[in-house]
Amino acid sequence: MKSLKELTRPNIWNLAPYSCARNEFSGTTASVFLDANENPFGEGLNRYPDPLQVELKEKIKQVKGIPAEYTFVGNGSDEAIDLMYRCFCEPRVDNVVAIEPTYGMYKVCADVNDVVYRPVLLDDHYQMSADRVLAACDDHTKLIWICSPNNPTGNDIDREEVLKVIDGFQGIVIVDEAYSDFSRQRPLRFELPRHPNLVVLNTLSKAWASAAIRLGMAFAAPDIINILNKVKYPYNINLLSQQQAVKVLSDPFEVDRWIQIILQERTRTIEAFAQLDICQQVFPSDANFFLARVNDAQGIYDYLVKKGIIVRNRTRVQLCHNCLRITIGTRNENNDLIGALRTYGK
Repeated sequence: MKSLKELTRPNIWNLAPYSCARNEFSGTTASVFLDANENPFGEGLNRYPDPLQVELKEKIKQVKGIPAEYTFVGNGSDEAIDLMYRCFCEPRVDNVVAIEPTYGMYKVCADVNDVVYRPVLLDDHYQMSADRVLAACDDHTKLIWICSPNNPTGNDIDREEVLKVIDGFQGIVIVDEAYSDFSRQRPLRFELPRHPNLVVLNTLSKAWASAAIRLGMAFAAPDIINILNKVKYPYNINLLSQQQAVKVLSDPFEVDRWIQIILQERTRTIEAFAQLDICQQVFPSDANFFLARVNDAQGIYDYLVKKGIIVRNRTRVQLCHNCLRITIGTRNENNDLIGALRTYGK
């Protein structure tokens, strides 16, 4: 890969980050805090939270197996996605490459940051060609985005093709593993020591049932993490979110139980969906949702809305014409979906 200095925007590389009061204090014995203009009264929420989330990162280390110095914690994965553009992509000069179709925020953040976005279509099986992705790059390509398991297609992207991209690219490759807890594929975060240009995204929004607290993670080499920490807002993760994240991470066995239930329901629901008259094809899934091609995605979507059942209509997404993306819910919710669709058009 190119040196990190070459990849980083010059103004970011030279940035003197804002130093908040809690950054400057590294002691462990202080009991009087008169440094941050806080109100001394309140119900435990009057103090600013830890800006570097030390306790939370220690819990993440225990569960995810990644050292704290390799960990960035963000306000959802979307913060890390945006920061990758802000730190490494010069507006109107640099570009990024991404598989297509995939998670829409990669392009939204590119547009917000005025960075050219180059999509590379997947094949008919929603798989990536490493050669085609690398061929789309040039000297101004700073980032490559790969989501695996991919959204909205639901499938793992071939691991060897992903590694080929990582090894063949001079910039930074971001692999978004938001749904990896549902997959049998070994997470790429464990490959970080061998790949200094790799960034892996995780989240508590999916398997960990904590979408409401907006807690995302980026795992990368410490030099990359230090740059993200320079640019992030000082107190980007509030105290309540940090506390709830520590709590949910303290019970990984319960999360494993939820995952097994969801996987069982995924199998059952896909089998039932495939038997419906409206279904043309259900695509393989390694996530907590599946993509299905139906005979009239818009009509079926509108029908389900009237029934109070909300799915995602992906028919306007490339390679997803007449496709619905359906999240696996509880057994009763999945039964309601299948029951409603059995009476569609009758």
